[in-house]
Amino acid sequence: MNVKQEKERIIAWLKLHKEQTNCKGVVLGLSGGKDSTTVAMLLKEVWGENFVAVMMPNGKQKDIDDSYAIAKALGLNYRVVNIENAYQGLLSEIQSQTGGNILISDKAKTNVQPRLRMTTLYAIAQTLGYQVVGTGNASERFIGWFTKWGDGACDFNPIAHLTCTEVVELGSYLAREAGLDEKFVVKAPSDGLTGKTDEDNFGFTYAELDGYIRGVPAYQRGENVEKIQNLYKWSRHKLQMPKTIE
Repeated sequence: MNVKQEKERIIAWLKLHKEQTNCKGVVLGLSGGKDSTTVAMLLKEVWGENFVAVMMPNGKQKDIDDSYAIAKALGLNYRVVNIENAYQGLLSEIQSQTGGNILISDKAKTNVQPRLRMTTLYAIAQTLGYQVVGTGNASERFIGWFTKWGDGACDFNPIAHLTCTEVVELGSYLAREAGLDEKFVVKAPSDGLTGKTDEDNFGFTYAELDGYIRGVPAYQRGENVEKIQNLYKWSRHKLQMPKTIE
C-alpha cells in the first residue's frame, strides 16, 4: 500500500462526504488505540476545531494516559465522560427489576460498555449537530470483532476498508507527519475490556488474518484458516440491517 496516496484518497473522500452531507462537525471516541488515533489525525485535517474527541473510561482505565497524550499532542478538542455510574446503575437496575432471576453474563457485560459509549457519542453529536465517526478496521469487521449497536455503530467510517496491518502503516505515516510518537499506533491491539490482546482472544495473529483477507497464498491454508472462516460466517448478522418480512 502506498500510504501517501491512501492518505490523500481518504482525505478527498472525507472532504466529499463533508460537502455532500453538510457535515459541519464530527464526534469520535478516542480510546488511545491505533484505530481511533489514526482516524483522529485524519479528522483533524478535514474538520479542524469542529471535531470533538471523547474519552469514555469505565471507572479507571489503565491506558487513559495514552488518550490524554494523543489528544494533547494533536491539539484535539476533547472531553472525558466516565461511564462507570451509568454502567453500574444499569446492571443494578436489571438485577433489581428481575428479582435477581436474570444474572447478566460476563460476556454481556463487556458488550454493555461499548453500547453505552455509542449512546454517549450520539447524545453529544445530536446536540451539536455533528456526525459520529467509526473506527473499526476491515480485519475486525471480517470476523465480527466489534459490538453490534456498540462500537460498530456510526454515521461513517474512513478506515473500514483497511486491515489492521494497513491501519498501522497509515497511522505510522500520519504520526510522523503530525509529530506524534508512533508507539501509539504500533502497540499491540487489545479490546480494552478483557485485559487480553486481540490476538490472545482470537487464537491467531493479525498477520494471519490480514494475509487471509488479502489473499496472500501462504495464509490461505493452515490450522487457523477454519477458525477465521467460521468467525466470518457466524458474524455476518452484525453487518446486516435487521431482517423484516418483505
